[in-house]
Amino acid sequence: MIKKYSVKELLNQGKFLLNKKVLVEGWIRSFRYSIFITLNDGSTIQNLQIILSTNKLDKIIMKKITIGSSIRVIGIVKKSIGKKQYIELQSLDITIYELVNPKILQKSILQPKRHSFEKLREQAHLRFQTNIFSCIMRIRHHIAFCIHKYFHEHGFFYLHTPIITTSNCEGTGKMFQITTMDFKKNQLIDYAKDFFKCKTYLSVSGQLEAETASLGLGKVYTFGPVFRAENSNTSRHLSEFWMIEPEIAFYHLEENINLAEKFLKFIIKYIVENNMEDLIFLNQCLEKWKKKKKNYLLEKLELILKFPFKKISYTETIKILDQEEKKKNIKFSHPIMWGMDLQSEHEQYLVDKYFKKIPVIIFDYPCSIKAFYMRMNNDGKTVRAMDVLFPEIGEIIGGSQREERYDMLLQRMKDTNIDINKLWWYLDTRRFGSVPHSGFGLGFDRLVQFITGMNNIRDVIPFPRTPNNAEF
Repeated sequence: MIKKYSVKELLNQGKFLLNKKVLVEGWIRSFRYSIFITLNDGSTIQNLQIILSTNKLDKIIMKKITIGSSIRVIGIVKKSIGKKQYIELQSLDITIYELVNPKILQKSILQPKRHSFEKLREQAHLRFQTNIFSCIMRIRHHIAFCIHKYFHEHGFFYLHTPIITTSNCEGTGKMFQITTMDFKKNQLIDYAKDFFKCKTYLSVSGQLEAETASLGLGKVYTFGPVFRAENSNTSRHLSEFWMIEPEIAFYHLEENINLAEKFLKFIIKYIVENNMEDLIFLNQCLEKWKKKKKNYLLEKLELILKFPFKKISYTETIKILDQEEKKKNIKFSHPIMWGMDLQSEHEQYLVDKYFKKIPVIIFDYPCSIKAFYMRMNNDGKTVRAMDVLFPEIGEIIGGSQREERYDMLLQRMKDTNIDINKLWWYLDTRRFGSVPHSGFGLGFDRLVQFITGMNNIRDVIPFPRTPNNAEF
């Protein structure tokens, strides 16, 4: 029986397979001089060169095939005469699975020319077959894999938290409501007759449920989809996206900050070591299309690994921004004052300009701009919160030490108008052996965006869900 190989396996093991008969399948990326076929199966950015024979069957096939056609090839592995590849496959038998009509091909993104990212999104069901998007998806896979690897090796338990919820974890922001009821405009829904007998939503976070698990299991993490219904059309926001949320018992803010930095560096180091082929290709695209400097992407990632993250308090941050504004005559759109919520312009200036693209961790934010579950500091004005800011992206992690004291948590819920009747179970955990505990949320898609260098977050997720767009 002839052994089947992926293109990646053939290229990696080629020198051990010389003169052996193998089987490979894939899609035609190009063909030249009526003899050379370039084949790819998605396993690697590299292509396999197929050399057609001079028999009548191969000549007939050559007249039929177009770019995008899917084929099965049995051939002999030969050392290539050309300099661009070490091996090539001398075809013995070719089977066509499906031909692509030339007229249809002309209207598709599979044409052998550069297409805009907007055009690629219009044919999202086909963009997996493009070089750039296949690169991004392979990197996305490896990021997800190494996240599970990191947590498993550090004693965390993977937890599946509910997607359907009755409460908003953050207490702010719009959520997608769920109902099985038919209703007309301005007609009230009788939730007693609805599926869950109450008002339910798609979750914005699994944090609260993960906290309860950490208070019995010690270290847990979630990795799943979350949903926000804000009408935001920026390059950094999606309506459906993925979050990683570790929660750890007996953890204080300082330990939480250290975990976030080690975790991010582990992921980036893993990708640099395991996806260099794809990173180099993306780097070349950015140089060519976005006029980025040579090795821009690789240098950006190496910088994250090279230096410790900068760690400053919110109060220090306000002082820095205020001094910079006065000293350098910078005019921020939002005035600098203690108690304000930092905007993208402030975060980007701090990371990109002031700290020269070194990630920044800001901690001890005013309680008035942070969620009810964050532990109050002794000053009564700030909470044990922390945000990790990355160059170009801004906030990539948000977290805190959680409020473990029953009375303090109860008061914070009252002060922020949180419905205690809905979150009675969360409050109740503070009466059963409560301990100091911490956690954070990492925006998975933003991390993929940073690592791949893509300008728009819609280009790093298979099928983006955004306002006015739920196609495919």
